[in-house]
Amino acid sequence: MTAFTRPSAPGLSRRALLRGGLAGAGLLTLAACRSAADTAASAAGAPSGPRRGGVLSVATGVDFTPSLLFAQSANTLVQRLVFNTLTRYDDQLRPQPELATSWQVAADGLSVTLKLREDVTFHSGRRFTADDVVFAVRNLQDPSRAAQLRSTAAAVTDFHKNGDFELTLVLAHPVSNLFDLFEFMIVPDSASVADALAGNRLIGTGPFTLTDRKPGSSLTLARNEKYWNPGRPYLDGVEIRVVPQAESLLSSLRTGQTHLSYAVRGKDVATLRNDPRFRIRQYDTGSGAYYIGVNLTAEHVGDKRVRQAIAWAVDRERFVQQALGGYGTVSSVPWPKSSPAYSEAGAAHYRHDPEKAKALLREAGAESLTLPFAHSNDPGSTAVAQILQYDLQQVGIEVVLQPTDSPTMQKQLIAQSMPALWTLSHGFAQLHPATLAVSAYPFNEAKNSSRFSSPAYTDVVQRAWNRSDSESPEARALYQQITDVLLDEEFVIDLAIAGLVEVAGAGVQGVTLNKFSYLNLDDAYLTA
Repeated sequence: MTAFTRPSAPGLSRRALLRGGLAGAGLLTLAACRSAADTAASAAGAPSGPRRGGVLSVATGVDFTPSLLFAQSANTLVQRLVFNTLTRYDDQLRPQPELATSWQVAADGLSVTLKLREDVTFHSGRRFTADDVVFAVRNLQDPSRAAQLRSTAAAVTDFHKNGDFELTLVLAHPVSNLFDLFEFMIVPDSASVADALAGNRLIGTGPFTLTDRKPGSSLTLARNEKYWNPGRPYLDGVEIRVVPQAESLLSSLRTGQTHLSYAVRGKDVATLRNDPRFRIRQYDTGSGAYYIGVNLTAEHVGDKRVRQAIAWAVDRERFVQQALGGYGTVSSVPWPKSSPAYSEAGAAHYRHDPEKAKALLREAGAESLTLPFAHSNDPGSTAVAQILQYDLQQVGIEVVLQPTDSPTMQKQLIAQSMPALWTLSHGFAQLHPATLAVSAYPFNEAKNSSRFSSPAYTDVVQRAWNRSDSESPEARALYQQITDVLLDEEFVIDLAIAGLVEVAGAGVQGVTLNKFSYLNLDDAYLTA
């Protein structure tokens, strides 16, 4: 295995770690994400080391949308297969080297100096340099990219190069989530971005090269023989198969046509729990908080009492069991337990109380409503919408379900053109808390999908974001204020936290996801 560098001082704080940087250029390994099943398989007689060769087949329910390549939206399995990022978090949100080998954050938080790998080439053969980092940042600053971390990228106001492999980013103000940007920001080939957005070519520095794309059907990737990480990847290639029908996707896993998926419905995962052919593990990373979104410009729902009534009407316990197969945690807030913004009181703020919901509707003069309710048209999302439809009917709110394909929903989310209600899942809460409120489409204080705006919300979000620390008592107090606004205004009605569930054949080893659900197959291999 290639050596990698990790912090050596056991008591080193995250803030000190960011200021001091990390030496070394080895590929990080997310050790905490390795499943116990991997160890068990080895003990049971599986090969003790990685095996080279083979093509991994990955089933997904949603097609890759090239126009959203830089948005971190919808299907994100492709990004890390073709591209690299500057850094990657470990399980404690400590950045580790990838294209950047070390970094130094200035004491005032107004700049960061990056040292870059000198042995990296793009798939086209062109050498990776500091100019490519400059392009990557400016690319996300472009409003047309619809990047959810555009505000963080926009905080970079200048670039100072010291040769081809050292670069200082100058910031307009301290940024508490700077390394969220570095984990999110894929580094593309500047000459082929237009082709990438059209879905014709994807040129990066990553472990695989795109060899074929059949829209609505599949993507085929082959090993990058000149990858900078020696001996990686082990796999000859990857096939991402688009299987929108839940039953067909489950069947493809059972028959061995596909080896791996993150798109299996919760109730279907439950049927595989005791099957020795599969390894199942749940990530607390990635897009995993289920919610009801509300367009405040629509009739009736502009009154926050109606939105609060919806929050009281939903039986979250039943939702977790029936919609998620038990793979989730009831929550009224977006934060997972690992977040410094999490509190038990916030998570339990709304419970199932139909009478309270009805009382709020009477108070708002909205005892009998009919509202449009959009949802993705895949079976899993339809089942979620039907469960929520039933709960709302019990308090006098009739919803008209509007099944919509996923790319269209994502574009409507970005364009603020959603109907009165919709249901989706969101990510970003698993990172630094300010990222959710300055980046995620549903929560962005400057422009969100609900068309909600509030000077108080903007003020507290900006104060939480414009600082170099993220875990101090002062920072945590600001996160609590953000939570208080979310619970009162309910323009995003959170229901449950559920990390992505990985279903893999027993022969699949070494697979990980990053905090943005980018699939990392550098160390992946097939045992048979």
